[in-house]
Amino acid sequence: MPLINTSPVQDFNSRFVIYFLLLVTAVVWVIHRRQKKLRMYRLGNLIPGPMALPLFGNALLALGKRPEHADDIEVILNSHIHIDKASEYRFFKPWLGEGLLISSGEKWRSHRKMIAPTFHINILKSFMDVFNQNSRNVVEKMRPEIGKTFDVHEYMSGVTVDILLETAMGITRETQDASGFDYAMAVMKMCDIIHQRHYKFWLRFDAIFQITSFFKKQIKLLQVIKSKKEAYFKNKAEGFIPPTIEELTIRTYQNDNVLANDSKTVSDTVFKGYRDDLDFNDENDIGMKKRLAFLDLMIESAQNGTNNISDQEIKEEVDTIMFEGHDTTAAGSSFVLCLLGVHQDIQSRVYDELYGIFGDSDRSVTFEDTLQMKYLERVILESLRMYPPVPIIARKLNRDVKIGNTLRNCRTLAVIVINISLVKHYKNPDVFDPDNFLPENMANRHYYSFIPFSAGPRSCVVLRSYRSISEIKEDQFQLQADIILKRTDGFQIKLEPRNRVPSSS
Repeated sequence: MPLINTSPVQDFNSRFVIYFLLLVTAVVWVIHRRQKKLRMYRLGNLIPGPMALPLFGNALLALGKRPEHADDIEVILNSHIHIDKASEYRFFKPWLGEGLLISSGEKWRSHRKMIAPTFHINILKSFMDVFNQNSRNVVEKMRPEIGKTFDVHEYMSGVTVDILLETAMGITRETQDASGFDYAMAVMKMCDIIHQRHYKFWLRFDAIFQITSFFKKQIKLLQVIKSKKEAYFKNKAEGFIPPTIEELTIRTYQNDNVLANDSKTVSDTVFKGYRDDLDFNDENDIGMKKRLAFLDLMIESAQNGTNNISDQEIKEEVDTIMFEGHDTTAAGSSFVLCLLGVHQDIQSRVYDELYGIFGDSDRSVTFEDTLQMKYLERVILESLRMYPPVPIIARKLNRDVKIGNTLRNCRTLAVIVINISLVKHYKNPDVFDPDNFLPENMANRHYYSFIPFSAGPRSCVVLRSYRSISEIKEDQFQLQADIILKRTDGFQIKLEPRNRVPSSS
């Protein structure tokens, strides 16, 4: 076969034609995409706001602080239509499957209605012994750190997993092994990988992600998480015998009426404005037979056919509850301890409140005790306001919605929770002030000006014996934009023994 020699000019012309065709194809594709979204762009231009930058859009605004309208946020988050999560949540699917965090429609609603009673206040009250024992355990574990600066988040993460295993999973301490810490670390590392996929655009493509080291790490981490999940499920499912009505009655009888009208917490006032219909299950709907721990109820429902739920769906909900209940609580608790270390005057007031309740006694904390911890509760709420564990909520709009102007449907709407607590709703939004949650200061404030992932009174036993100190001031906190809000340098505190007398003495 004769060889065909091509001149440099011919090579150039060939390459030029190829590049030109690629360019034309790209331009046509962009025009086509823009035409499809023309209505969305037109309606978007009607919304008052700063001009978007090419490529970046308005993303850079998330780095600063600007006024937000809580009533606009209410329209979205209080909607029973716009309940679907944004497409970015799909990165959780290899881990959480179709669990409560990312499921939608009737499946989401039926599972949520089934799970909600397992967190009924009377069930939580029945776990006070668990809370007390684990609180004492974590205090003992931290004792070797006295006088040293250390990262308290690891301890908060470990104790949170232990509490979840005993309460939500019903796994007794005698049957737990020492791998709970491995599970906690695997969860945190999985969150980091998912966060990488959120902000590194090339990792959003599955084909690219699957050839990276992140994918290999994800496989190993999921194996750790799956092995623990299977062990929890097998432990409970084999030989499961649900408690009788008589046993449940004995367990909850003495606690049924502890929440008198004059003993309501600050959280009751804070959150009553944005509960939905699924939160108002009356006693007849909950029923004694539903007063079971989370995993107990799920297994019983599957066994007796009360709810159409498969073993796989139960395991997905186990993963979801362990994720949502673990890292968020650990981060929130760690922020509280760091802030108390910074604000010694506030820590002294919290200590005095606890001393007024317990004195020199080492007795266990009762649920009634937590109702008296008014100032501690305000401290926790203020910490959640300034450093919410879940800093961003993203929803997919399924249809046009009126928020002053019309937004196009099928778009992602992100609510940056950490930017809501601004001047419009709080006099000094950058100042840590628990009195923001005094009744008189909350009276005229919009409910949706405070929407952390979770809240409520939590007793902090460690404060009664030790003083928390932070050598890093609050304005030096470097926040880490992750799935769960954290500090880049860790939650560094130092513990010092305290005299068991009121700080005012």
